[in-house]
Amino acid sequence: MLNRQSQRHHWLADHFGHRNFTLSPASADASFRQYFRVVTNEHTFILMDAPPEQENLTAFLEIQQMLIKHHIHVPEVYGRNLEQGFLLLSDLGSTLYLDVLNEDNAIQLYKQAIDSLLKLQITPQTSPLPKYSQELLNNEMLLFDEWFIGAHLGYELDDKQCRVLKETRQWLLGYALEQPRVMVHRDYHARNIMVTENNNPGIIDFQDAVHGPFSYDLVSLLKDCYISWPDEFVQQLCDYFIQHYNALHHSSIAMSQFMEWFHTMTAQRHLKTIGIFCRLHYRDGKSHYLNDIPRTLKYLKQVAEKYPELYEFNQLLNELQPRIKAQ
Repeated sequence: MLNRQSQRHHWLADHFGHRNFTLSPASADASFRQYFRVVTNEHTFILMDAPPEQENLTAFLEIQQMLIKHHIHVPEVYGRNLEQGFLLLSDLGSTLYLDVLNEDNAIQLYKQAIDSLLKLQITPQTSPLPKYSQELLNNEMLLFDEWFIGAHLGYELDDKQCRVLKETRQWLLGYALEQPRVMVHRDYHARNIMVTENNNPGIIDFQDAVHGPFSYDLVSLLKDCYISWPDEFVQQLCDYFIQHYNALHHSSIAMSQFMEWFHTMTAQRHLKTIGIFCRLHYRDGKSHYLNDIPRTLKYLKQVAEKYPELYEFNQLLNELQPRIKAQ
């Protein structure tokens, strides 16, 4: 850690020359990246510290260029050292959507976030993005089995339960793979969207973008692991999204069809996120994410109760309930 701290200071000193600067923690996330606020006499910046043995800055830079060329509000890059894993970025401030959302401002802020999402989805891919393939989608759902059921609950599935989970994944995959394909941010939620004075919102943490199902990011936004809203509110914003999507793409996707995609994508995403939260605890020592499992599990249960095809999966969740409560 001391060596990495020294590398940060030496690189910044070289970049700024004779100008004085101060460095303080800005935020950390679920990856190995860390963020620091750099203050000089004239400006503030954000230093992204992404250890090269664990993080790839090339993807961030390629996607940043795609988005900035098409007027999506993402950080600008003022300095880089890819060998050491440092980027000096413009400072979008310190106000997350999660910090300020309330019943009075939510509709306006979410509509602005959806407007930016729609722009992101039509951004031309100057470098081809990785595909959100059947294999990737399935492997994400398997995290639920390994890290939540196995590592967290300490439960060993029997043959019938394994079959139920496999059939559930296959059923959800069918809905994911039939959707229109767009650029997908993958973590488009209230901790990755910044409130900015101009051109709101600011978008961060986009380096894992892929080409995949168009409902995915709206699920991330409206079925957020960190804040929840009434069904009527979510429905209103889904209406807003699909009306504007249809207008932009000259399509005529029915609301009923979209909501099937939205609900089934909710189940796929949250099988993944529950598994990831447990992995962050057991593998990476980031235990605070366990606090977000109850909300995420509730979303999953709501979808399981909605569809007859998920009856057996819902029964499995009920069988696990005593162990879940014991955690």
